[in-house]
Amino acid sequence: MKKCFCFLLIVMAMTLAGAQNAPYNQAYNWPWKWEGNAIVTSIPDRPSGQRHALGLRAPKMETVRVAFVGLGMRGPDAVERFTHIPGTEIVALCDYEKERAENCQKILARVGRNAAAIYYGEQGYEDLCKRDDVDLVYIATDWHHHFLVAKCALENGKHVAIEVPSAMTLTECWTLVDLVEKTRLHCMILENCCYDQFELNTLNMAQQGLFGEVVRVQGAYIHTLDEYWMAYWKNGQSDKLGWRLRYNKEFRGDLYPTHGLGPVAQLLNIHRGDRMETLVAMDTRSFRGKDLVKQYSGEDCVDFQNGDHTTTLIRTALGKVIEIQHNVMTPQPYNRLYQLTGTKGFANKYPISGYAIDTKAVGEKLKVHYDDLSGHSFMSEEQRAALETEYESPILKEYYEKAKQVGGHGGMDYIMDARLVYCLRNGLPLDMDVYDLAEWCCLAELGYLSLSNGFAPVAVPDFTRGHWQDVKGYTHAY
Repeated sequence: MKKCFCFLLIVMAMTLAGAQNAPYNQAYNWPWKWEGNAIVTSIPDRPSGQRHALGLRAPKMETVRVAFVGLGMRGPDAVERFTHIPGTEIVALCDYEKERAENCQKILARVGRNAAAIYYGEQGYEDLCKRDDVDLVYIATDWHHHFLVAKCALENGKHVAIEVPSAMTLTECWTLVDLVEKTRLHCMILENCCYDQFELNTLNMAQQGLFGEVVRVQGAYIHTLDEYWMAYWKNGQSDKLGWRLRYNKEFRGDLYPTHGLGPVAQLLNIHRGDRMETLVAMDTRSFRGKDLVKQYSGEDCVDFQNGDHTTTLIRTALGKVIEIQHNVMTPQPYNRLYQLTGTKGFANKYPISGYAIDTKAVGEKLKVHYDDLSGHSFMSEEQRAALETEYESPILKEYYEKAKQVGGHGGMDYIMDARLVYCLRNGLPLDMDVYDLAEWCCLAELGYLSLSNGFAPVAVPDFTRGHWQDVKGYTHAY
């Protein structure tokens, strides 16, 4: 055990070499071993004096002073949204390209907010994180820099909120967990799909027992990116692919699992009474990737790592099953596959949205009268409307009207940001903690281990290190 742990520390030290000393090597290199027919990754001991961060609270703050890093596709919209959230001050703006940061200054000027400090260049975020007037660093960079900026911010005493996926490797997942446990600072994954209308209402119904015991869930990110590949940031004229296509070229696995996994993990109370235990992944080979590289670079591609479609099956400690899919390559309608199967009912969002409930089994949980339904078919639109009114999420009651006005994926982006600010201002646990971040993001490397070893079962590590049953059920703090 001591030999294994020493090796683990050496690997972490090599992988996390300072960005100013050597280029950061983002790689699947976390230690693992075979135990029977399954792959088991190393779980580092919790350092002496460090304790878990479940239910973590930070001191209340009257005003949340925010700095934004990454102002390309997602960042400017986040800056705009924060101008609509009371109790916030936008202190600093940072991007690799100075012009993009300065363009966001115009957003502040348009609504009469004070100008923010501007940072730019490869290391601009490092100077930003050293400021003593920043409470929260909001990170919307490319995937390579999510972890680098978050690590720097936490080490400099700042809360962080990171766009998805917030960590790309097990090294990054475990490092963020340890940093949060050590610093007692928040690290939130910005998973906006947890705040969509259907997901919030369905979560509320499930928490009140409307579906009975939830036994199986599905989620996905199925979204052809043909319209977007060239919109992703490119580092100079020689970069013909952009960072996201290059990431799929170099890495295999479900690289974008959190839109599908986040909402269904909340349904199953993951690390709040249940936990993901075993994972198996399977993918198609890459049929389109090499053609895309040739199309955009003009050069033949002999090696494209990621398959067109990846499916991951996960079984939990309580014997429930999660199915997650990823496909950004083939043409098909957008689909997050949000689905719940329970002992008394069923919910489905894509491609057909609706509820099917055994009203005889549910009984007194329905205040509104419904004709006897067996659950064999979806409720009528009239019945569904009555159900959603009866079980409307408290989050939607509070935020949805303003969210529709502000916008951001139908308002769910605004609700996500407003909830983040609300919890920080009131000293409450965040809706999504660092363990959610690690659990939802670890599918990339764990899936790769399964895919590259004959689709073998892989043990999902317990990032709480033994505390996954301490909290009884998922809740939004008030």
